[in-house]
Amino acid sequence: MKKLLLAIALMGVTSTALANTTVELKTNQGVIVISLDEKAAPKHVENFVSYVNSGHYDGTIFHRVMKGFMAQGGGFTKDMQQKPTKPPVMHEGETNAKAGVKNTRGTLAQARTGDPHSGTSQFFINYKDNEFLDFKAPQGQAWGYTVFGKVTVGMEIVDKWADLPAGQVGPHGNVPKEAIIIEKATVKK
Repeated sequence: MKKLLLAIALMGVTSTALANTTVELKTNQGVIVISLDEKAAPKHVENFVSYVNSGHYDGTIFHRVMKGFMAQGGGFTKDMQQKPTKPPVMHEGETNAKAGVKNTRGTLAQARTGDPHSGTSQFFINYKDNEFLDFKAPQGQAWGYTVFGKVTVGMEIVDKWADLPAGQVGPHGNVPKEAIIIEKATVKK
């Protein structure tokens, strides 16, 4: 290990430069740690980190949880009020594909509307490998959903959310009846 660190130091690269940025989501259900993938989705990582640093996610909820599919959050408060967002980020599915990144269990992906370039603050965590969400081509549904991180600690917490009773709140379905609140989001490195 010492030889590896010495070789890295001689190349002028710090160990911090080799590590991905991590974000901690302290929820009312437990702590989740996410490793962000700057190589696979640099614009999405920058976007997500800017929302974390601005405090946007503090007090938001996971408002859509679908067992065996995904848990979505980052846009609504506990009373289902949508928070204002920054301009959307450009889709990076092609960058994902080149990096070999896919919508696999535990990955974090950008939520969006039917417009592939409409993602803002909302994201989702995949409960299983969702290949049908991967980028295939820059057209229609083949755009897929950009993956920009992965849960490295706390996936067992995310799994428990899938068993919470859920229902309809206004036009929103699959809303957990017990709020899953992001109390604090923090960039760790």
